[in-house]
Amino acid sequence: MTASPGTPQPDPSPGAARLARYAGLAGAVLLAVAGWLGGALPRAAPVPDPWDEPWTVALWLAGTGLLVGAWWALRRGAPSTRWAYLTAGLWALPLLATPPLGSRDVYSYACQGWTYAHGVDPYATGVAEAGCPWVDAVAPIWRDTPAPYGPFFVLLAALAVTLGGGLVGAIVAFRLLAVAGVLLAAACLPGLARATGMPARRAAWLALAGPLVGVHLIAGAHNDAVMLGLLLAGLLLLVRRPGRPGPLLLAGALLGLAVTVKATAVVVLPFAALAAVPGRHTVRALLRAGGWLAGGVLGAVAVTSLLSGLGLGWIGGLTRSGDSEQWTSPPTAVGFVIDYAGGLVGREPGAVPATRAAALLLLAVTVAALWWRAWSEPRRLDAARLDAARPRVALLGAGLALVATVVLAPVFHPWYATWPLALLAVAARRTTWFVAPCAAAALLALPDGANLARFSKAPGALAMTALVLGLAVWGLRLGRPGAARSG
Repeated sequence: MTASPGTPQPDPSPGAARLARYAGLAGAVLLAVAGWLGGALPRAAPVPDPWDEPWTVALWLAGTGLLVGAWWALRRGAPSTRWAYLTAGLWALPLLATPPLGSRDVYSYACQGWTYAHGVDPYATGVAEAGCPWVDAVAPIWRDTPAPYGPFFVLLAALAVTLGGGLVGAIVAFRLLAVAGVLLAAACLPGLARATGMPARRAAWLALAGPLVGVHLIAGAHNDAVMLGLLLAGLLLLVRRPGRPGPLLLAGALLGLAVTVKATAVVVLPFAALAAVPGRHTVRALLRAGGWLAGGVLGAVAVTSLLSGLGLGWIGGLTRSGDSEQWTSPPTAVGFVIDYAGGLVGREPGAVPATRAAALLLLAVTVAALWWRAWSEPRRLDAARLDAARPRVALLGAGLALVATVVLAPVFHPWYATWPLALLAVAARRTTWFVAPCAAAALLALPDGANLARFSKAPGALAMTALVLGLAVWGLRLGRPGAARSG
């Protein structure tokens, strides 16, 4: 039986909580040591063989295992919200003092900021052609591609490079930006949890203490942290002040800035419009509230595009984000398997572009269906339950839309899982179904940015395709008439 949103979760025992806290801290320390031994240091970045450094890999896997296990143990909620914040901060401390971990993307950010600061359009050229002095630190696959990020982040990147004065200073600045994004998200979590009727201690623990946040958002300095902070701030303003023009414009501006950091945030906007509607959903109320919200979003996009002088050139850069092909993306994995099957009969179908295109079409249909459900459900509730249910329905719809985006995107990197995690932490009743994939994703990356998926292409693609087929069969059986009654 599913518990109601406000049902309190049992407190973990003091001994279990203490064990989780210090096991996670030990894991963070091991990850920091592994980072100094073999992290993403600013040297030439060939594709490494992880087994060349067995001690680094052993420390990394042990640290990740401890951090994942400690996070998992308290997935139903920490002893208190304050305890969750303090523990997440304690785990982050060792990771603040390491080289970049799990990815070399921060070097791409630095070179893109350098390119813009030196008067070159980062959407028209790659960082190698632009002459970035740190190009050897950038992963080879991204040296000749344009920036895929929005103009607000390009402005922030140029500021980080200018204030940093060099590569090391720029990396410190990017990490401070990431910490600011995480802190902004942390400040919004209790208010969002209250709006949805979920325990704030559970939301804070799930959204902040996971290894994806410490390793990738903070130590890896990914701009996803900035996007999430802006996204949660905009949504909090909406659920607190729905229907009011001033707050709607400000919330729209925050959401627009999130979009101009990473375009992924755009899938949240239709659900944000629902959160902006006070009371019962009607077309008239949606048009009124959505109009003010859209004004704020478009204003933020227009202002950042004009201030940067880059216009909408960043949209073209998004087309190159799929250059990386790994089986961790389900549509890419299915394309690999079709190609393998074609090879057995002497054909080369080149199915990956087709499966990716089909997945994007499915994503559009899925987001539309989720939005319709989020629109319709509150209309069936009585007035007594409407106010409590409306914010949760909108935020849960946004979280599920981000799940669909992560699953159906052409590429998947572990930190992408933080997008839906932040919203599901405040809106989902059950946790295991999304905590388990996030825990698994934490095991994919090595400290120097190598992805274990590179070394398991064929078996990984086959396993992912089998999982996709299994879930599809399960979904079809669940959707049969009478399935609910027979279960």
